[in-house]
Amino acid sequence: MFSNLFFTLNAVMPIVLVIATGYFLKSIHLFDENFFPLLNKLCFRCCLPSLLFFNVYNVENLSEVAHYWKICIFAIVSILVFFILAVLVIRISVSDDRQKGVMIQAAYRSNYAIIGISLAMSISSGDSRPVALASILSSVSIPLFNVLAIIALSLFVSENGKKVSVISIIRKIFTNPLILGVLTGIVFLVIRHFIPENENGTKIFTIKQNLPFVYKTVSMLAVSASPIALIALGGNFKFSAVSRLKYKIIAGVLARTVLCPLVCLTAAYKIGFSSLEFPALIALYGTPLAVSTVPMTAEMGSDSELAGQLVVWTTLASAFTLFVIIFICRQTGIL
Repeated sequence: MFSNLFFTLNAVMPIVLVIATGYFLKSIHLFDENFFPLLNKLCFRCCLPSLLFFNVYNVENLSEVAHYWKICIFAIVSILVFFILAVLVIRISVSDDRQKGVMIQAAYRSNYAIIGISLAMSISSGDSRPVALASILSSVSIPLFNVLAIIALSLFVSENGKKVSVISIIRKIFTNPLILGVLTGIVFLVIRHFIPENENGTKIFTIKQNLPFVYKTVSMLAVSASPIALIALGGNFKFSAVSRLKYKIIAGVLARTVLCPLVCLTAAYKIGFSSLEFPALIALYGTPLAVSTVPMTAEMGSDSELAGQLVVWTTLASAFTLFVIIFICRQTGIL
């Protein structure tokens, strides 16, 4: 029991502490108030796209995606269902159009890109297969998360007093830095798949082996995405906004950390997914709201303050809910 608690805290608390570092740096006035929005922009336009490219490109084998088609289809369908239900509920329950897209994301979008794979690695206790599966799942879930995020943020916010058109939404999808990072990763992954192999079974050319300085550069930018995003989040966080947004924070936290994992993991158990798949599924559904929600929301003119609040509070809540999820799964023999 205590090992599960410590494991969950070790997965979540570094995120909380880096957010707190950003808040502390703002409190001591180390940087002026214009610094943290610029940090958000850097993260959104450079570091996060590098991270998403890196995650997709490092899927070991394209054929493995097809091998695990069942769990990939389950992830896609479940995310789409939660997205559609969230749109239907939130369009009538939230009055502020700038907050609707943020609340929708809280229902379906997890922090899988940043902590999902490492969380799956910790749950799997050294078994490499669940980690490989988690990487494969990222290649389908992360693009879907980001496409749906752009749709959610475009549905209710007008451009020059007019509702956003379908063409405008499509343009935003294909010019969004996060989508471009994922698509570029997919293109390179497909190209690598068709590169001939040597006699020893390795590719005759890969970026990692033959252009290591390029690979290392992208790797460094990818590694920087998480701390930069979290520090920017802490620097933009305001406790004074909690009382004003408390009902939306409560609703978002419950949707992200309780309702989504409860429904989706129960459905996965009923379908018959095994202990091999469950570490990745727990990471996909049980992790808090994605940190990239904040810079994306700010860039697209929605309520980034609410997004920041939801990221912080879902992260704190997930320290407890993930413990409960992992404990129940281990007690029932799922893990």
